[in-house]
Amino acid sequence: MAALRFEIQATCPVTGARAGLLHTPHGCVETPVFMPVGTQATVKGLTARQLAEDIDTAILLSNTYHLYLRPGHETIRALGGLHRFMNWDRAILTDSGGFQAFSLSSLTRVTDRGVVFRSHLNGDQHLFTPESTVDVQIALGSDIMMVLDECLAYPSSHEAARVSMRRTVGWARQAFEHHHRRLEGGAAAQALFPIVQGGMYPDLRRECAAELVGLDAEGYAIGGLSVGEPRPLSLEMTEAAIGELPLERPRYVMGVGAPEELAEYVARGVDMMDCVMPSRNARNGCLFTSEGKLIIKHARFKEDPAPADPHCACFTCRNYSRAYLRHLFLAGEMLFCTLGTIHNLRRYLDIMRQIRQSILLGVFPQQLESVRAVSTNPPGLSRENPRA
Repeated sequence: MAALRFEIQATCPVTGARAGLLHTPHGCVETPVFMPVGTQATVKGLTARQLAEDIDTAILLSNTYHLYLRPGHETIRALGGLHRFMNWDRAILTDSGGFQAFSLSSLTRVTDRGVVFRSHLNGDQHLFTPESTVDVQIALGSDIMMVLDECLAYPSSHEAARVSMRRTVGWARQAFEHHHRRLEGGAAAQALFPIVQGGMYPDLRRECAAELVGLDAEGYAIGGLSVGEPRPLSLEMTEAAIGELPLERPRYVMGVGAPEELAEYVARGVDMMDCVMPSRNARNGCLFTSEGKLIIKHARFKEDPAPADPHCACFTCRNYSRAYLRHLFLAGEMLFCTLGTIHNLRRYLDIMRQIRQSILLGVFPQQLESVRAVSTNPPGLSRENPRA
């Protein structure tokens, strides 16, 4: 029995953008969707109630690497799985740890067998293989699992990207074979997505995607982006991969992006995205608004009674002023991180809801042009002198 069912409700005839429904064991997810990142079984500073009620999150992402190291996947399994562990009854996607091997490269070594790494917590050595990462994610009990992949730094040579891509394809096959054996052995149904790699080379992206289609997966991810490359190159790699992927399966671009990027990826047929930007920027005093970035520490907000964004209906904007938020941030109060994260994530999810509605109404091209116009000529809240 399939762990996932994807239903396309509308497709933009001009761009190929899609609005759909992703049916998971823990509820239906409207797409296109942005997934908040809950790396260590928590979106920093937020409770499950806030994620569900204040932000209306339908699916979030958690990290296999970090949960494997602490508290341990077997501990989470013994406590009823990740959903029960974090008191979250909606959908969860877990990544495989491949990106952490890239981001913590000084502690890792990649071979054809897998990824050898030293824990950033205590220095102990571990090995992630295509099979073991599936086993860890089965223990976690996520709705959607990711295969182990290799994410290259930018820039990389064509030959290095080719070798890495071939390794990623081989790992994906091993992961799917192992997952099939686990299912035959009685494991609960969980979706498993392979990941398209290939560096910044369109031919390798197309080759990788075409081979992964042979796995007949319930969805496909595109990884190795947002690693320092220019935005147009990231979009080009997305186009190259999506051109080879089946229309009837969800497409997930990993680790993107800024608010103005969301519509661009949707315009290329992307259904799912995630990024730490909204929560990380919030903790650092940067709020995303309908008029651009708001840097809350600026002196001009000291006595400002307005909400962070007058056009936002989030809990933060309904209840607190810019002046109060600035005070919290400068005082180092934990509450700012919570209120800022609620706002930024609600802003991202509202953008995705607007995009989805425009696809359903047949006006997505106009929505895209509007986003591009603002992106080209931003209002510039954050460009003013901080001391003004």
